Formats: sequence, C-alpha cells, structure tokens
Amino acid sequence: MFHVRKKVNWIIGYLTTLLFILVLSSGCVSTARQTPGTQGAPAPPGQVSPEGKLNLALYYVKMTENDAYMVREVHQVPPTGEAAKVAVEELISVNPSTPGAARLLPADTKVRSVAIKDGLATVDFSKEALRANVGALGEAMGIQSIVNTLAELPGVQKVSFMVEGKVDEEAIDWWGHVGLYTQPFSKDVSKVYEPAIWVTAPAPGQKVTTPLVVRGSAMVFEGTVNARLLDESGKVLAEGYGTATEGAPGRGDFEISLPFTASAPGGGKLAVFWISPKDGKDMDEVTVPVAW
Repeated sequence: MFHVRKKVNWIIGYLTTLLFILVLSSGCVSTARQTPGTQGAPAPPGQVSPEGKLNLALYYVKMTENDAYMVREVHQVPPTGEAAKVAVEELISVNPSTPGAARLLPADTKVRSVAIKDGLATVDFSKEALRANVGALGEAMGIQSIVNTLAELPGVQKVSFMVEGKVDEEAIDWWGHVGLYTQPFSKDVSKVYEPAIWVTAPAPGQKVTTPLVVRGSAMVFEGTVNARLLDESGKVLAEGYGTATEGAPGRGDFEISLPFTASAPGGGKLAVFWISPKDGKDMDEVTVPVAW
C-alpha cells in the first residue's frame, strides 16, 4: 500500500508536509474544541454527553522524521443530526490539540454530503480535497484518519470517497500515491500511537453497577492495563487488570471486570493506566467520572 511511484515525488511530498505542519502550528486556523487533557477520555462517538454536547472521536496525522501515524482526540460540538458530516468538517477546519499533529485535508475543502447505507459511509468531497500534497506516508495516514473517524460512529463499518459526486480518473488517484483503488476502507487503529490508552466504557457520568466492566484500547507494555475505582474521598473500592489483545508496539482492545461494593449511592472516578516496569509508576492515566 505504501508503494511510491517515484522517489523524487516522495521527497517533495514529505518536505511539503513538513512545511504544511509548520504553517498550521502558527495558529492561523481554529483550535480543537475539546477540554484540555481529555484526548484519551471516553466519549461514545455520535452520542450526546451529559453536558449536552455531541462527542466525536477524531483521528489526526502526526509526522516525524522516520514515520507517520495517527492520534485520537475526542471533540465536543453542538448536537446535530449530521454527525458524520460534522466529524469530517472538524478534520478539515479544526486544528488538533495534540502537539505536532496536523490537519491534512485542504482548508477550503467542502463536504458535499455523507451518505450511510448498509454500514457503508460514502463521503462526497469538493474538488479542493485533491489539492493536498503530503507524500505517500501522509496520504495513507490521511485516508485512514478519515476512515477511522467515521467508523467510530454507530452504523459505520466501511468508508468510501467521491469527489464532486463521482470517482473518475483524477479522484481515484486521490493525492497521487496510494489512491482510492482499494476502497471501501475499514477501520484500522494499528497506527494510532497517541494516546496510549482510551476508554470506550463506561461513559463519563454513567451510573454503574457491580461488576463494573471497563473496555477500551491500549498500546502498552505487554498489553497489561490496570484499573482502579475510587469514591469521592479517594478510597479505593476496587482494583484489577486485564490484558489487551496486543502489547506494544501493537495496539489491542482490553476488558477489565471490577467487582465493587458501595455502602450508599454516590460517585467517584475510574482510573485506567499501565504500570511502568522501570519504577512502578502509573503511566498514561485516563480518568472517568462515574456514579452508582
């Protein structure tokens, strides 16, 4: 998939991407509408939070000297009946809050429509979408970032693209390296390196019962994920761990069951983390407020 037609094109595309990221970091466009420090926080995409905001899980691209990968952020936007369309528009117009991450779709790109049928989301972009020049690595990650963003929404299993209502010779070539030849595309989080952990259940503010089942995704040492439930006073009600389906450098899903006893209705927080084998410290902790 990462075949490069010409080495010189790759070099030009890569340099262009670096320049593009520098321009974005100058603050000339909108910044992410997410609460600071919540990029790994759980939020069922496409659902309205207790604060009355629509939660969207967005995947941006981050490029280094040696690699390109994705980062996941949770943004909150006003409720809308067009969550899929709004999610792609966020990728186009809103800067990520993760340092070094960038938007790759040209800022003047329009989302003409997003149609979802039988699990397939078809995005129709305006012709401006084809103007990006990001090199082969950037193109592959850019395509996958859109796919992953939409595949987090209920009812979406695969994603395909159109430009101005069709997939002609220019559209199928996309940005000139990877193209749309193998669409429809499926979700793939194997190249999502940040955050190390995110939680998909329970949702923030959810009323939980025993056993509390914790689910999410992790890229951690040996795949071992720890969870701790605390009440409002900081008392530990339950602790446990689970093993993700893959350990770092792979990413895997995890599930942890936490039986607990609460003396009275109340609330607290769930902490999910991994333990450093070097010094025993809790690493990459994600906290989720819960009630019972």
